Amino acid sequence: MPSFLSTEQVRAIQREFGTPVFVYDQQTLARQAEAVLAFPNAFGLTARYAMKACPTAAVVKVLLDAGLHIDASSGYEVERVLRVGAPPERILLTAQQLPEDLGALVARGVNFTACSIGQIHAFGRVARGRALSIRVNPGLGSGHSNRTNVGGPASSFGIWHEYVDEALAVARSYDLEIERMHTHIGSGADPEVWKRVALMSLEICARIPSARVLSLGGGFKVGRMPGEPTTDLQVVGGVVVEAFRAFAAEHGRELELEIEPGTYFVANAAVLVATVIDVVDTGAEGYRFLKVDTGMTEIVRPSMYGAQHPIEVIPAQDEERGTGDYLVVGHCCESGDVLTPEPGNPEGLQSRALVEARPGDPIVIGAVGAYCAGMSTKNYNSFPEAAELMITLDGKVELIRRRQTLDQVLQNEVGL
Repeated sequence: MPSFLSTEQVRAIQREFGTPVFVYDQQTLARQAEAVLAFPNAFGLTARYAMKACPTAAVVKVLLDAGLHIDASSGYEVERVLRVGAPPERILLTAQQLPEDLGALVARGVNFTACSIGQIHAFGRVARGRALSIRVNPGLGSGHSNRTNVGGPASSFGIWHEYVDEALAVARSYDLEIERMHTHIGSGADPEVWKRVALMSLEICARIPSARVLSLGGGFKVGRMPGEPTTDLQVVGGVVVEAFRAFAAEHGRELELEIEPGTYFVANAAVLVATVIDVVDTGAEGYRFLKVDTGMTEIVRPSMYGAQHPIEVIPAQDEERGTGDYLVVGHCCESGDVLTPEPGNPEGLQSRALVEARPGDPIVIGAVGAYCAGMSTKNYNSFPEAAELMITLDGKVELIRRRQTLDQVLQNEVGL
């Protein structure tokens, strides 16, 4: 159980708000923001929140108020965060698909990163003479699978490093200034990997004489399960500082550093409270299944990546119970809706030792702040979108997203 929730609070939330329901903790969000803003740097730092991790307005507002800038992955995310109140100049759009109103967004002050040669052309046509960023694929990635790898030859993100000279030529043809180079490979927690990424990125950045900022992206490893490591920002930041100072000594350019974590801010700042709805088994040679009223409709990471999340059964009343081994499965009519897959293998199954479960018991799924509410199979089997809550700094539980109704699920269908 995370420190920001007690057993009694879980039971009270289940009674008052129903399940499934996401519960965020404002204090944890603020603490993570403070840690990222203290990332070591040689010549200045801009820290952005990759809002795709969790775009819920109340969460974004906490992080904006803490002093963070925003990394947006679509024009829709830009509009969404503008409505929250983010100043346009604190937003950087880095997207696979460009919005139709790109020119208007740039005119309002939103910053832009081109992720391909074609995107430089598109930007130049609507914003000739302005400054932009370019994202470069440095030729190396460190994701644990092709589904999470955002660098190297198997990744479509960014301009391939061998095409940087062409990118510069296209930018010149529109009188564009490339003020920032962006790269992101998912660097994890190993300081040696961060050092290698920084040196490789700086080597490419040396070929872009107008660049004043180098963004190393995010990908800071966060331990969700017991024993998993979490990135020590002071340690990895230290090796980055050394690399930036060496670059300045060699090239006479003091580059500002940008980083843009998403998971690091929010992963452990939320839990999903659900309810046990059934317990079944497949005989002596099979499994015991614990069925819950959530699943890939709220948390698709286990089915997608074989991702692991802490899970705890909370007895509905205080009483002594034993434990049992369970496969925890979701409420979708989908064989892949499994919340306890084999680690790293969505095709495999792995039982968990949990408190003996009974229908009606609350169940708490931890570390769901990142890529859960914002990345799910919402409305699959016509299940409505879950409610979301925030535990405020003074300990109050506030509703920050109402549970969707069936009428809202159907509201855009024609002919009903």
